Amino acid sequence: MACPNRQVPVKMHGMLTADLLRALDHIAPRSLAAEWDNVGVVLGSGAQPCSRALVAIDLTDAVLDEAIRLKSQAIVLYHPPIFTPLRQLNDGSPRGALLLRAARAGIALLSPHTALDAADGGVNDFLCSVVGEGQSTPLEPAVATPTGQSHRVTVHVPIDQVDAVRAAMARAGAGTIGEYTHCSFEVVGSGTFMPGDRARPSVGSRGTLERVTECRLEKVCSAANLAAVVAAIRASHPYEEPAFTIEALAPVPMPRAGQGRLMRLRAPMAARSIARALAAGLRLKHIELVGDPSQRHAVIGLCAGSGGELIAGARRQGATLFITGELKHHDRLDAAAHGTSVVLCGHTETERPYLRVLARRLQRLLPGLKVAVSKADRPPARLLEA
Repeated sequence: MACPNRQVPVKMHGMLTADLLRALDHIAPRSLAAEWDNVGVVLGSGAQPCSRALVAIDLTDAVLDEAIRLKSQAIVLYHPPIFTPLRQLNDGSPRGALLLRAARAGIALLSPHTALDAADGGVNDFLCSVVGEGQSTPLEPAVATPTGQSHRVTVHVPIDQVDAVRAAMARAGAGTIGEYTHCSFEVVGSGTFMPGDRARPSVGSRGTLERVTECRLEKVCSAANLAAVVAAIRASHPYEEPAFTIEALAPVPMPRAGQGRLMRLRAPMAARSIARALAAGLRLKHIELVGDPSQRHAVIGLCAGSGGELIAGARRQGATLFITGELKHHDRLDAAAHGTSVVLCGHTETERPYLRVLARRLQRLLPGLKVAVSKADRPPARLLEA
């Protein structure tokens, strides 16, 4: 993952929404988001000015009023304000009216959502730090195709011409791995061919089987550069019909990014102690526990928000306790039946404390941007005294 402290280059003519999006991608690449999610610029243009931004969990009238009062030109919302497809956008519904009001105010809306959950140093890693000391790994590691490495191009070249073909492929964009260019692999062997009656061979004669010492040259390449690389092979290769193949490469697992976390505690902790640590770190007055408060746990699973679908996977990997925001009643019964304790902290309560971290990270990446954490952002429900 990219270093979170490295500044994102900003054009001299002023900060744009596109710069904010690029900073968000630096912290939580959109490729990490769940397939069903809706991340990125949800409303607005990347070309609009952006010198002030507000960070919040949800878009509400109170949050939008606050953004307008602070003269924010963008709101970074953990939850996407448009989640399910819209057939109409008008003021006939509260959501439509709210989105139209944001648009009229010239405020862009962006969301990182599950990409921020999955990212190294994101919401779930923050939850791990609240629990205590230990080592954590993703419950479901993300996979990604490294930049410029979606395909492998293999070409067979006469050994005395391999340098020319390698250079031509590099100029077309093949062979770049991270900060290195001209990367390739080669194996020397024998190639055979027989030119046909209408062939115009540069090596050999028609009707005669030829054997040539050749190099098998392999380079990685992006899908976008494939056409240019193939053209470069044809232009630089001495043969009338170069022999080459193109293979799509499988995405690579990412060891520090993915949905949920499995945490191996430095020392076992009682469920009661874990709950207290969460209450203190998340500034909560109430936490629910399914299971025995005195039971000690060495391996725990966790997922911010609503992570019930990850409990079974955490259990298979040795977790005896799972931390999340909320869980359906029957899922609580199922966890208890399987002997898995569950700590429930509240959906947005597991997400909201990270907003302060996100604001600091955005501020470091974009020193010219003024970032504020919303004070009007509140959970939709509150506890009342009986």
